Amino acid sequence: MKEQWIRFLKEEDGMGVVEIILIIVVLISLVVIFKTQITSLVKKILKAITKNSKSIYGS
Repeated sequence: MKEQWIRFLKEEDGMGVVEIILIIVVLISLVVIFKTQITSLVKKILKAITKNSKSIYGS
């Protein structure tokens, strides 16, 4: 039983790295695909923040 547990732990070491790499690849792909939409959304959010901060500080 102990040997099986040790073997299981040794087999799972590489899986974490592979899963992280796949997640990073998927995230990068999504950013590349939706780059223009993400950029416009961030610009709108920053404009809203700037506008609201000016009204708070009275500038």
